[in-house]
Amino acid sequence: MGIHIGDVFRPRKLRTDLDHMTRRSAGKRSYTVTVRKRGRYTYARPAGGRYDDLALDATLRQAAPHQRHREQGDAAIRIEEDDLQRKVRVRKAANLILFAVDASWSMAAAERMEATKGAIMSLLVDAYQKRDLVSMISFQKDRAHLVLPPTSNVDMAKEALKDLPVGGKTPLSAGLLLGYQVIEREKRRDRELMPLFIVLTDGAGNVSMSGMPPREEGLLVADLFAQDHIRSLVINTEHEALDRGLARELAHALDAPCYALGDLRADVLYETVRRELTQG
Repeated sequence: MGIHIGDVFRPRKLRTDLDHMTRRSAGKRSYTVTVRKRGRYTYARPAGGRYDDLALDATLRQAAPHQRHREQGDAAIRIEEDDLQRKVRVRKAANLILFAVDASWSMAAAERMEATKGAIMSLLVDAYQKRDLVSMISFQKDRAHLVLPPTSNVDMAKEALKDLPVGGKTPLSAGLLLGYQVIEREKRRDRELMPLFIVLTDGAGNVSMSGMPPREEGLLVADLFAQDHIRSLVINTEHEALDRGLARELAHALDAPCYALGDLRADVLYETVRRELTQG
């Protein structure tokens, strides 16, 4: 059974006090520390044996207080190994926004799935405008599928979302593992890429890849994200009256916030994800 894409809305610009700060993430609107010589020089730190991008100003400041105790000879200033400072540069970075969507019937009603897809499409439109990459995984029955490889092509995303099937069991650990693999692959291509992994699920995995208990296996895979400090968040799709706390348990294993959106509307989901990107 396929679920239609919900209404796509024009995202409102999310404004917070953080918009006046330099951010360490959030795509072309933010900056990340780069090991390349490209980028804006912002501060310096001890060279530590690396001399390819020395900061002369910081090195002189570091050496200046010690001059009265050093033999200077004919030199105006004597610089020693411990004085050397290396430039730390930042440059604009791209986000990879990766959605992992629980497409099993554990997500409650078809109407909520439709709203979720509408929200994702709205976020895709916004991500395209900011030149971020967006990807989507769907997991249902006994496996996970990369339905949308990382892209900024909105039309491609719309086509991929249109016929997304739902139903069956919940292979949560398979969805998490595929998400981890996609992120690792993209980080090898661009080591300065800033991933955000967004899981839409009630956390009730009931299919195992290895024969382990499904819940235990899912938490074990989730711990990979925490160990690698991959920024994540969980959107709990369980109805509040039936919530067993499984999504919160998954968020804890991911070292991620968990949002309980009882009224899963496109605009609410959009602002939740955008806020997470902004705060970084």
